Amino acid sequence: MLHWNRFAAALLLAAAPVAAQSAPEEIKALKAAVAAAQSAGDNAWILTSAALVLMMTGPGLALFYCGLVRKKNVLGTMMQSFIMMAVMTLLWAAIGYSLVFAPGTAILGGLEFAMLRNVGAVPNTTYAPTIPHLTFMVYQMMFAVISPALITGAFAERMKFNALLVYSVLWSFLVYFPVAHMVWGQGGYLNAFLGGTIPVLDFAGGTVVHITTGVSALVCAMVVGPRRGYPQEPMKPHSLVLSFIGACLLWVGWFGFNAGSALGASSLASSAFVTTHLAAAAGAVAWLVAEQWHNGRPSALGAISGAVAGLATVTQGAGFVLPFSGVMYGLAGGFACFYMVVVVKNKFGYDDTLDAFGVHGVGGILGALLTGLLANPAINESVKLPSGNWGQLGAQAAGAAIGIVVAVAGSWVALKITAAVTGGLRLDPRDETQGMDLAIHGEEGYNLEA
Repeated sequence: MLHWNRFAAALLLAAAPVAAQSAPEEIKALKAAVAAAQSAGDNAWILTSAALVLMMTGPGLALFYCGLVRKKNVLGTMMQSFIMMAVMTLLWAAIGYSLVFAPGTAILGGLEFAMLRNVGAVPNTTYAPTIPHLTFMVYQMMFAVISPALITGAFAERMKFNALLVYSVLWSFLVYFPVAHMVWGQGGYLNAFLGGTIPVLDFAGGTVVHITTGVSALVCAMVVGPRRGYPQEPMKPHSLVLSFIGACLLWVGWFGFNAGSALGASSLASSAFVTTHLAAAAGAVAWLVAEQWHNGRPSALGAISGAVAGLATVTQGAGFVLPFSGVMYGLAGGFACFYMVVVVKNKFGYDDTLDAFGVHGVGGILGALLTGLLANPAINESVKLPSGNWGQLGAQAAGAAIGIVVAVAGSWVALKITAAVTGGLRLDPRDETQGMDLAIHGEEGYNLEA
């Protein structure tokens, strides 16, 4: 028996060096497998989120906007969203992504990623270390696609198609690319995490998307002028059913917009998802309460408008605040946007046709300020509040102010250049009376005689 014990001990001693050598290799392989699994999960979620954000433009925004115009403009309005899916995709891949996310100045990125050079399967560890660089690029592309499409609500039913294309391209260079780089790009002036001078917290585009598009929409409404016959002639939405479907698609797509901005399938994505959902619900309720008090009855249009207002308001802070704070964003956004759309717009008489400024501009500004007050490092460990929430409120206000100034100046310049290049911004009176569908595209949205 003693002989066998000695033999077993000898075997163990002989195997010990081999085991000692293989253990680090096994641990290394295990870590690689874990990293690969995380990368696969994160990549799947961000690709899904990219598809959700694209769905926000078409069919979401296309349906939401087209139902709110008269039936003679239904196809023309949908085309304005659809063409952004094509034009902005090409512009972003060619140079937009590089100008936003490549290293450059504090105002604009460089050309390192132009034509998608150096953008491949290897992650860009500066922005998203667990997903392919291409995935990060295409996800950010969808924000650039929907942004100019949002502005079209301000000049619905009256801008020429070629003018829309020229303006959208110019606006991207003058407004979207600089603001996006300043807030999200490495070394951007407003970047809170990558060396910015003013630490603006913008999780998913409150400043980059909603403030810039909303304020630009107001500039467009003022420069292009009101629709013929506005406000004397009734111009009711031709199909609230289409708008209702579009709003529901926007609500669902917004989960990709906000929760996807966590750039991984993480607990932060879960928090942003819940916060977003609560804000949409609270926004719908707030708008209906205000409508009941002001008009004596709640409406379907009010419900969907309130939900979108809540979503626009929470975008800036979705990944920086406690989930239940989404209710505060939604209530504030629903009431404030209702007041702007129903009271202020009527008082001043400008024709922001589909309330791009009243919802996205006002909601974006309000969301930026609320994020300063409600940001909580317990939700996002990247958040630093060296001067507390009141200090962060100052940074948020400064960021919003810069976004507003760039949007006003850039949009005005883009409109003036567009008018000079295309021979005017809007349809001639005869074409506007006939409607965009026939005048621009030679088609009709509804052919009831067929």
